[in-house]
Amino acid sequence: MTNISDTAKLRIGTRGSPLAIAQAHEVRDKLAKAHPELAAEGAIAITVITTTGDKILDRALSEIGGKGLFTKEIDDALMGGEIDLAVHSMKDVPTVLPDGMILPTILPREDVRDAFISLKYKSFAEMPAGSVIGSASLRRQAMILNKYPDLKVVTFRGNVQTRLRKLEEGQVDATLLAMAGLNRLGRPEVATAPISEDDMLPAVAQGAIGITIRENDNQTLDWLSALNCPASAIRVAAERAALRALDGSCRTPIAALAEYLPDGKMRLRVSIVRPDGSERLDTERLIDDPDIASAADAGTDAGNELKERGGPNFISV
Repeated sequence: MTNISDTAKLRIGTRGSPLAIAQAHEVRDKLAKAHPELAAEGAIAITVITTTGDKILDRALSEIGGKGLFTKEIDDALMGGEIDLAVHSMKDVPTVLPDGMILPTILPREDVRDAFISLKYKSFAEMPAGSVIGSASLRRQAMILNKYPDLKVVTFRGNVQTRLRKLEEGQVDATLLAMAGLNRLGRPEVATAPISEDDMLPAVAQGAIGITIRENDNQTLDWLSALNCPASAIRVAAERAALRALDGSCRTPIAALAEYLPDGKMRLRVSIVRPDGSERLDTERLIDDPDIASAADAGTDAGNELKERGGPNFISV
């Protein structure tokens, strides 16, 4: 019997979570709409790949090796020729890609905000001292503790559905998810309230989907060119450059957000927080005429500034 992926013109690799599958379907549908030869039944196959980060759910990512845990097996499948492109949430993608791989495409960015989710309270400010918030993100944990030191944070992993079930079971009083993920799952109503970027600066590249391919695959590169959003790519470049300068991984509470201003300039904000929330350092850059290069330069500069101000022990845990 012939495997469908053997006859497909294009093979997409993805993680198996409902959100990852939804993102892969979004890419498939956009490709089929842009290219008639990819619109036929079976022209595009989706391959689900289980990553180490999906298998180990009882520990914080920082304890088991950081963000590459959600990409390594998919990277291996791509470089081994089992798939032609990989769809990733950009906040999971390490800042240095494996040799022979490129990231040519960023889709139009979704809502960058975090979502506050609770069955009891409408915001952090309503929560009494000692209330428990579950989050897998060191950034979210540290930022909550920085602003609300009387609250308690616990590590809380699993996909969107798992976290919501734990919340309903009363394991925690509140949790946080990305608005982008809830929107892509068609479940924005799950959010009790979005948290403004001024109250909680998002993760680097939050809300952005990126696509990686082999660097010599000109056919796939050509197909993907119709999907890239230059404005989103420039924003992501600024934020990821700051992360790279800070040597950021899952062990480091780092936040960054690049936004276009009405006059066409770009504002980049970057923050680092001690894991216990005891100190936060912020900086920002204004980019007059943003492109990939100038955005990356600004991000590198901002990251280097915070690294110098924080010193070698600021973000170690």
